[in-house]
This record gives sequence, C-alpha cells and structure tokens, in this order.
Amino acid sequence: MKLALLTRNPVLYSTDRIARAAVARGHEVLLVDPLACQISVEPGELGIHCSGTSLEGVDAILPRIGPQLTFHGVTIVRQFEMMGVLSINSSSAIARSRDKLAALQHLANGGIPMPITGFAPSVDFIEDLINLVGGPPLVVKLLEGSQGIGVVLSETRQAAQSVVEAFRGVNTNVLIQEFIAESYGEDLRCIVLGDRVIASMIRRAGPGEFRSNLHRGGGAVRAELSADETETALAAVRLLGLRVAGVDILRSKRGPLVIEVNSSPGLEGIEAATGIDVAEALIENVESLT
Repeated sequence: MKLALLTRNPVLYSTDRIARAAVARGHEVLLVDPLACQISVEPGELGIHCSGTSLEGVDAILPRIGPQLTFHGVTIVRQFEMMGVLSINSSSAIARSRDKLAALQHLANGGIPMPITGFAPSVDFIEDLINLVGGPPLVVKLLEGSQGIGVVLSETRQAAQSVVEAFRGVNTNVLIQEFIAESYGEDLRCIVLGDRVIASMIRRAGPGEFRSNLHRGGGAVRAELSADETETALAAVRLLGLRVAGVDILRSKRGPLVIEVNSSPGLEGIEAATGIDVAEALIENVESLT
C-alpha cells in the first residue's frame, strides 16, 4: 500500500513513528508537505502535484496538519478524497474539529457533557458571559490556541475582563469557560481509534501551573478509564465524524467533561506513559479500511 503522510515536519516524533510503523508493515510511505502541494481542478480531472511531481497511485493519506495550516491542509485532504483516496480522518471532520467553537456546539447539541462555555464577539458582553459560566474563577481560551497556549485562569471578574480585553484588543476571538475546581491541574488524554479507546493517560500540571499539557511541563502516567469515561470519549469522536482523535476529559463531580477533541493528536507523551504502540495500531486501522 502507498501511504502519504501530510506533514510540515517529517522529523517530529509522531510523524517519524507513524512512518516507521508503516514501513515495518511493508508499506511505501510518502512524506508530503501540504504547503508544497498544488491542486488542479477541471471537469473530470482532479490532480495533486507536490514540488512539481504528480502524486499518483496513493492508496490512503494520514493528515498530520497543525492548526495554523487547517485551511490549506483541509483543501489538500478534500482533493485526495475527491480523487478516491482514503483519508483516515475526512476533510469535513478535520475542519469541524479544528473550529473549537463549532466543535463545542456540535458536542453540546449531541448531549456530550462539557464545562459551560460562553462566546460573544464584543467586550461589551463580558459581564454577561462571566455570569453565564457561573462567575469567577473561570478559564479564558483562545479559539485558535493549541498545546495550552492562550489558556488563562482568571480568578476575579476584573482579571477576566482584562484578559478578554487584551485578546480582543489584538482582534483575537476567545471562549469563556467554567472552571472545574476539582480537576485543577489534571486531565485525561484518550486516544480513540475507530470504535475503541486504545490508550489513555492522566496528565498532571507542573508546580505552580494549572494547565496539564505536556508542552507546558506537565507529567503523565497511564490511566484506567471508567465505563462512563470510555463511552464519553467514543461518543465525542463519533459525533464529530473522526476515526482517530485525542480526546481531553476533565474528571468532575458531575462526571467526565470533554474539553477538546484533537484530530492530529501527538503520540510521544501517550506512548511513553502507556507503553502502547499507538503508531502501529493506527497503521493496522488504515489497513482494515482499504
């Protein structure tokens, strides 16, 4: 099978692990930079070229597209799909999950439990949003943030207002979200593949930090999920139409709460914490679909 990994950085741990797992199972792997791709669109004749070479005979693609490349990356994935090539995550599902507000709207509409979240396009409604999520302390999040960047805990109304005004002052959209005190500094990351959770870990924040992201200095250990946590993760991924995803969950007094679904989850932290070969499981899943 000829597999194309869509990635800007072929030396990243996750990209390298997936490529090596595919080669070990006898597949040909192409590392394709989405920003080096050009598409041709004409009736009955769709094509993709990368650095002047036509990409032909590809059986499946595995998008590893960063948030900053969503528009262009989704365009390339959609072109492959229209050419009859399997994508482990569809272009529409990637786009849906990458828009944090749209994703939360889909999840809430589908009954997935999550922290109360508010959004408004103007700082004129900050007081209303603060009241909507239950008052301070609360979390302010950039809509386009990742790896814990642009996530701020505001412990007072004045602090929340200052943070929102600062972000909006540079024309950046933000979410206001209920703070789940009992989960302070800790969350679950689950890797969903198809119809099962194949790996899960507890991430814990470093000293003086409430964000548990490993990129922010947090640590991680293998986790055992409850039946409710497992079903919540699976339901969230199904609702967004993804086949592979990382689901972040808070353990709260009212049960598991989903805070994010990531269509290109990193593998380094969870493979180290769990000892599970997620990369090989991903390739096996692609094989089962082709």
